[in-house]
Amino acid sequence: MLSSDDNNIFLGIDGGGSKCKAIVMSAENKILGTGISGPGNPLHGFEQATSSIVTSAKLALADAGIAESSLQNIVAGVGLAGVNLPVLFDQMKNWQHPFKTMHLATDLLIACLGAHQGKDGAVIISGTGSCGFSYVDGEEFTVGAHGFPHGDKGSGAWFGLQAAKQVLLSLDGLVATSSLNNKLLTMLNVSTGVELVEAIAGKPAAFYARMANLVFDAAEQGDQIAFAIIQEGASYIDNVAMQLTKRCPPRLSLIGGLTPRLLPWLAGDVQKSLSAPLNSPEVGAVFFAKQQSQNVNSTCRAGK
Repeated sequence: MLSSDDNNIFLGIDGGGSKCKAIVMSAENKILGTGISGPGNPLHGFEQATSSIVTSAKLALADAGIAESSLQNIVAGVGLAGVNLPVLFDQMKNWQHPFKTMHLATDLLIACLGAHQGKDGAVIISGTGSCGFSYVDGEEFTVGAHGFPHGDKGSGAWFGLQAAKQVLLSLDGLVATSSLNNKLLTMLNVSTGVELVEAIAGKPAAFYARMANLVFDAAEQGDQIAFAIIQEGASYIDNVAMQLTKRCPPRLSLIGGLTPRLLPWLAGDVQKSLSAPLNSPEVGAVFFAKQQSQNVNSTCRAGK
């Protein structure tokens, strides 16, 4: 069994609306272990988010063959959705975490650092939620990140919600029925508008995101209603890309679980401007933790 006392170990956490990912890495950036648990966005519950962070961290330690008790000796970089809101950032900052040190950041910053090997760049995220983010010369710039359902256009949750809306309209006879009807009603095991509303009412973004692939499937099979939904979402992502390029980032990457489905629908010039991400967001969290640790050490040395 390895011990964090004997190894310079870093923990990276990426907490989103549907899951929380953890990674344990050595000082030489070797991946030692990984873990995945439930939702990690404090906007949807502080207790759930903190529980998911700890659970994923413990799973990553176990995968790395490191004793769970070593958690208190590990420096952690923690990037979370939702902490772009100051009240949630402060709440998480004041959390009595189990780590030696916790360096807190937004999920956007760690995603950007991961995609560009800890260097400057920009990312468009389209997973459960969506947003654009750039980090150039120490300056952060964000497009979107307003949350579901009032924001997150072009995300999995948004595509799923649009599908549900269109099916409800068709069941009321207000728009034409399309192949989306059968796909969505079958998935949710319902047959009427009332049953559909009962099935989707009050559900979180992750629930709607699970319906996104139905929209892409239908559009690729020639469904015009689904086609229009995809075009609207893709056009929004194109516009996000245009805003980010104004910041002159050295690299721009599209990341998130919806990337393979969404990429072919983006404008040609946007597709050409994209570079493949170099690392995952949880690796970016480790880069962030290392950078912050170095800054703290530099400050301490300067103060001596």
